[in-house]
Amino acid sequence: MEGALDAGEVTLLLRAMRAGEAGAFDRLVPLVYDELRRIAHGHLRRQRPGGTLDTTGLVHEAYLKLAEQEGLDLRDRGHFLAVSARAMRQVLVDFARARAAAKRGGPEARRVPLEEDSAAVEAQAERMLDIDRALERLRTHSDRLARVVECRYFAGYSEEETAEALGVGLRTAQREWLRARAWLREELDRRPAEPPT
Repeated sequence: MEGALDAGEVTLLLRAMRAGEAGAFDRLVPLVYDELRRIAHGHLRRQRPGGTLDTTGLVHEAYLKLAEQEGLDLRDRGHFLAVSARAMRQVLVDFARARAAAKRGGPEARRVPLEEDSAAVEAQAERMLDIDRALERLRTHSDRLARVVECRYFAGYSEEETAEALGVGLRTAQREWLRARAWLREELDRRPAEPPT
């Protein structure tokens, strides 16, 4: 019963946000905080241990990114969580870019001792940037396929949750996940594939 009450309250708060009601976003976040932590944990699970952000830090950085945006038009709980997952991906990509800039001697560069793990961390940052660039190329061909990747890979959604977040049938979500994965695998292997149609 409490879950149904929360879902109804989330919907009401999303409507209040669309209507421009001050404070609606701040009241919404605590209702979905556990789900945001689950999404953040999914993002960080693919990262090498010892990174800059932990689960709580990633949730808070994504919150700040979303809170800065005006006119967020969020349809429902699933859409809000998908947008939150995208914000978390952007936070991680920003951190990876900063790390790459420092490595190349950018303004924030500092000399650090060479450690065994540093090469792996640098490779991980580059991989994150490669995935982000490939996802943006995919988005130019199919926004929905890119959103499927965000839901499945970055948010850790199940097939059913992905279908619900995108407003499509389960079979469609399954098919599009297979197509998006195949295209991204080809793209990341540096063998450009034809864009999915």
